[in-house]
Amino acid sequence: MTALRTTRTTRRLAAAVALAALALTACQNGTGLKDGGAATASDSATATPSPTGATSPAPSTPAPGSTKTGTDTGKGTGSGTGSGSGSGEAKGGSSDPAAAAGNRVLCNGSNTEVTVQPVARPLNHMLISVKNTGSKSCDLTYYPVLRFDEMQWAPGPRQETRPQAVVSLAPGQSGHAAAMLAAADGSGEGGTTGQKLTIAFQGRTPNSSGGASATPPLPAKGVYYDSSLTVTYWQQNIEDALGS
Repeated sequence: MTALRTTRTTRRLAAAVALAALALTACQNGTGLKDGGAATASDSATATPSPTGATSPAPSTPAPGSTKTGTDTGKGTGSGTGSGSGSGEAKGGSSDPAAAAGNRVLCNGSNTEVTVQPVARPLNHMLISVKNTGSKSCDLTYYPVLRFDEMQWAPGPRQETRPQAVVSLAPGQSGHAAAMLAAADGSGEGGTTGQKLTIAFQGRTPNSSGGASATPPLPAKGVYYDSSLTVTYWQQNIEDALGS
């Protein structure tokens, strides 16, 4: 019995010695296992290819609730141009082409000097002259509207004197019209002497207002007229106004 135990003990010692020798041999050959410790984040990261073919570490996913920071190397450029124009701004200009093109205004009592003068020929006629005293050209439209004192009627125009174009006066220029005051043969009715004369100007359309009226002075003895009182259209010169 003692011999059997001795034999088993001897075998166990031999096995232990053999295992120790085997471990020592493995270490010497470099094939043994070594505990490298816990893995780091860089050891477990997966490399991703960059656009140039090099590899760069894959971005890590932030934990919920954390803030991710980084550098964005992408560049975006863009350009845009836009222009807009409108004429919704209402401009209160005249629709008359001549007035718009020449920047002209209407002649009236505010921008002219008006004078009247009875003449010897033709008989019973009075010359009306209008001088532009403004800084812009002005238009004399249609014919003057005359009113002596409190006269309740307006003298009509002589249609044969209507010009082919509107009379336009540059600054300093004058335009003219004539009034036939009374019939030379005495056929007129209701003759009376006027002491005050008001001359109204017409606008771009017939019988519309052209602005301020004028009240030129009359001769001290006044001006005689009757029911045959008529006027000419505005003319560019005296000769056309008086028909001579």
